Amino acid sequence: MDSDQSKYAIHAAAREGKVTVVESLLNADPKLARLKDDDGRLPIHWAASSNSLPIVLMLAQQKDFDPDVELTKPKDGSGWTPLMIAASVKDGDGIVDLLLSRGADVNQKNHNGQTALHFVASKGNLDIARKLLDHKPPASTRVRDRRGQYPLHRAAAVGSMPMVNLLLQNKSPLNATDNSGYTALHHAVAEGHGDTAVALLRAGAEFDKRDSDGYLALDLAPDKQVRKYIERAAENEGIDL
Repeated sequence: MDSDQSKYAIHAAAREGKVTVVESLLNADPKLARLKDDDGRLPIHWAASSNSLPIVLMLAQQKDFDPDVELTKPKDGSGWTPLMIAASVKDGDGIVDLLLSRGADVNQKNHNGQTALHFVASKGNLDIARKLLDHKPPASTRVRDRRGQYPLHRAAAVGSMPMVNLLLQNKSPLNATDNSGYTALHHAVAEGHGDTAVALLRAGAEFDKRDSDGYLALDLAPDKQVRKYIERAAENEGIDL
């Protein structure tokens, strides 16, 4: 146990945001920046997850730094990159900026087919979404994960109306179905996000599309109140359901 703790001291220091410890360890042995722990994580994966910009910066300055290095677990490697992790962390903008400046691939997929934009959409983090979409080349809104979902499906499921609008402005498919036959509208309604459902309808969402079980989006409303709210709001928008 002690030898493992000693072996992965740099990972622990990166996880805990101990800048001086990481600096000291790297000065003694720069190759530690490329050491994977038992979870398949490099120090930069831990530094990104703990939102420690000074440590990420230090690691990014090491020889042969790869901004797209994947997190690989022994059995079922996840394929997460530092950018995906940073994009999923609250207030991770600084690290995202740094990784993008070092050439991180905004459209790299993990082993579930998800890109950084999928995670940002789930978190409703508009600032990072804009950074990814404004990058050259830009993040694509048209990447499906293994569940057949675009970032828009995720944004709709968490009820992030601003994120839904941003993704649609950046050419996201509106009426595409995932592996369950759900459109973004199905997800929004099923999770009870009436405002988001109305925003999708306003954008032209097809309300007569059925999922794999034959259900319309409105059929998935968790209660009558949600359904009535959507129907009334749609009527006020001039949308005849």
